[in-house]
Amino acid sequence: MLANLLKESMYTVIYTGAGMSTESGLPDFRSAQTGLWEQEDPTRVASTEALNRDVEKFFQFYRQRVLGVKDCQPHAGYDILSKWEKNGTIQSVITQNVDGFHTESGSESVLELHGTLQKVHCQTCKKEYDSSMYEKESFYCDCGGKLRPSVILFGEALPEGPFMKAAEESEKADLFIVLGSSLTVTPANQFPLIAKESGAKLVIVNLEPTHFDHHADLVIHDKKIGELLAEVDGLL
Repeated sequence: MLANLLKESMYTVIYTGAGMSTESGLPDFRSAQTGLWEQEDPTRVASTEALNRDVEKFFQFYRQRVLGVKDCQPHAGYDILSKWEKNGTIQSVITQNVDGFHTESGSESVLELHGTLQKVHCQTCKKEYDSSMYEKESFYCDCGGKLRPSVILFGEALPEGPFMKAAEESEKADLFIVLGSSLTVTPANQFPLIAKESGAKLVIVNLEPTHFDHHADLVIHDKKIGELLAEVDGLL
């Protein structure tokens, strides 16, 4: 059924959440009981306040997150989405994730709602660097300013640009596919509803039920995302 929906759709938008990342081995920011999350409250060490008041703790917390991303590889599902973009099967990807795996896998039309851990930038002059600076424990810019990851910190406003573009993509969609999101984070969880209200078919693929399942035309709870995408790819 999903393959048929993809074949029929003229404009398909993919929306990915934490479940897409966890299949590559990354911990779920909200639920994983890893040492990092047990030791620190992310809302305290991953905030603008920490950047300004406890910068060493902030640097070390985010260095661990950057190293965690570098230790993992995008699973095969990312390559399939990249291929589908290139052959016109899908038109864009909206992601809540900050691992940068979609762009690393070759997808180009990607809206990273919460930024990316693949880059850092200077808090003072805004100059961009690769996040390998954090790997090397180089936390300061040439100008002397602090380097911070290019993600949305607790206490920061969400960027208007990506959210407006994501709303536009959702309105354009004939088919909107959610991959691995519990759809609990606002305002990002509004995009599937925007798509549905604009006439799109809605598909939700998530291991756990979501509060949006009753809006969906197709719900899949019993398959891993990578395996499902590989199956569907074989039917296209």
